Amino acid sequence: MIEIVSLRKEYDNITPLTDVNAVINDGDIISVIGPSGMGKSTFLRCINMLEKPTSGKIIVNGQDITAPGCNLQKIRQKMGMVFQSFNLFSHMTVIENIMAPQTDLLRRTRQEAYDEAVRLLKLVGLSEKAFSYPDEMSGGQKQRVAIARCLAMDPDTILFDEPTSALDPTMVGEVQAVISELAGTGKTMIIVTHEMGFARAIANRVFYMDEGGIYEEGTPEEIFESPRKEKTRQFIRGLKVLELTVREQRFDFLGMQTEIESYCRKNLIPYRMSRHLHLAFEELVQQILVPGMDRPDIFCSIEYSEKDEKVLFSVSYGGDEIDMSGEDSSLALSVLKSAVTDLGHEVSAEGARKNHVSMTILP
Repeated sequence: MIEIVSLRKEYDNITPLTDVNAVINDGDIISVIGPSGMGKSTFLRCINMLEKPTSGKIIVNGQDITAPGCNLQKIRQKMGMVFQSFNLFSHMTVIENIMAPQTDLLRRTRQEAYDEAVRLLKLVGLSEKAFSYPDEMSGGQKQRVAIARCLAMDPDTILFDEPTSALDPTMVGEVQAVISELAGTGKTMIIVTHEMGFARAIANRVFYMDEGGIYEEGTPEEIFESPRKEKTRQFIRGLKVLELTVREQRFDFLGMQTEIESYCRKNLIPYRMSRHLHLAFEELVQQILVPGMDRPDIFCSIEYSEKDEKVLFSVSYGGDEIDMSGEDSSLALSVLKSAVTDLGHEVSAEGARKNHVSMTILP
């Protein structure tokens, strides 16, 4: 258990944390969200003393780690951190990056460290990259290596500092998938993220940070559906996300259209834009993609920004690329184009859903 008592952090020109109090239970998965500049990353770095608090206490399993004489190296061995910038050694191969902390800090033999590194690379889906160098890898692959290196220390708690913020959008899903797998291991996880759909899906608790501390906390349902405080409501309304997954030829089309309608009404999306969204979903998913797949694997994300008054609709799918301009799809594509703008398609090199279609719904 981690107990944070009256935590304060001051810099010369700013005080990002004024009075933070929280209890983090073993096995908690906490998403930390909020506007930029509200101390989310500082909060995370204070927890493992990468930033020394100005005042307050951080008590880990009964030990005050802010007290003089505390063995921070021993504490950090059980509290891993994954940074947005990866922090891999470029002169070492991937497997050497994972072996090094094991031999240096845990005093494992090179064979023990090698065996553990091989196991963890398999866990994050990068067995074939063991002898590659970081510069030969994509951002998503580097981040998965960084997660494997963190896990090699067998931490009780893992701190994630915006683990997907430095990645190309096509790489975000692969890292989120690895973190989601870890969520079932029983480890305590604290995740600073700006990906609201991910924050809601993975956590059992959510901290919304503002005004120098934890402005509001609750379950994902409480924070994302019925926040109690005004600033939380304003932030959540700024970007609402609806995610839908299609895995069958005869999927519940009407049920999903009902979900879209409910989402549009809840977020006060204008009627005409709502109709265009319904049309885009029907033509792209129902008329173009599903008929071209024996076993559909389609993930849809709908994001509405109240601030910009825009609806972004993106679809990722597995299998071979489907030619949307083919003869069988020409009518559906024509109707789709009447409802959207900025229609784009790209194929990523990795991931189960390599095909990505994105568009902006017309107002």
